[in-house]
Amino acid sequence: MADKLSPEVALRIGLAARALPDTDPKRLMTVLVSALGLPITPTKLGRLKVAKLKAAANEELAEIDTAHLKAALNLLKGIGVNVEAGEEALPEIQPYADGDMPGSIRIACASNHDTRIDGHFGSCARFLIYQVSDAEVRLVDIRSAGKTPDEEDKNIYRAGLIEDCQLLYTVSIGGPAAAKVVRAGLHPVKLPDGGEATELMAELKGVIGNNPPPWLAKVMGVDAEERIRFRQDEEELA
Repeated sequence: MADKLSPEVALRIGLAARALPDTDPKRLMTVLVSALGLPITPTKLGRLKVAKLKAAANEELAEIDTAHLKAALNLLKGIGVNVEAGEEALPEIQPYADGDMPGSIRIACASNHDTRIDGHFGSCARFLIYQVSDAEVRLVDIRSAGKTPDEEDKNIYRAGLIEDCQLLYTVSIGGPAAAKVVRAGLHPVKLPDGGEATELMAELKGVIGNNPPPWLAKVMGVDAEERIRFRQDEEELA
């Protein structure tokens, strides 16, 4: 099927798949072939409606909420797609060595664009890796999610890419995938509306330095007695 696609249509499908939870281009392509038939052209995509997208391929995408489907449909129609842009410019990684930021934690952010948290765990293009303490925030790595090796489970593979982190920020993650992320030692945090990673990391920095809630204190490795002290301090300040 792929050889029947123009580069522009292939780009639209790839970007639209990223906008849908637990969806890769192959899954979306199956739905589009069912809805539109071959060849898939810009004209056909321009006439596609959400209802037809949900009904296609025996309602393959029916469980995905309408907001995500509308976002994907806009990309399929070419809205927000810059064919001439070439490779996306990524943010600059800052140097980091173990011990540089005492008391810090590491956060993986599911992302498709620059420093935005706008990706789903199972389909995002990359993970932005931030090191955050009560005094500083650094972007220490950018890890491409890439293509899952054929012999590996996709969710286990992706969890393995970020297993050195303590938190995962993502627009969405399914139950089975979340279980595998937790098994890898991460605490998943769902942000349905996404957000700018730099702003959210700055907020987290403030929370770390100002009596973190028990769940975050646990992620930071603070023992039970210290977590009780955090709660007592909060009650005294209330």
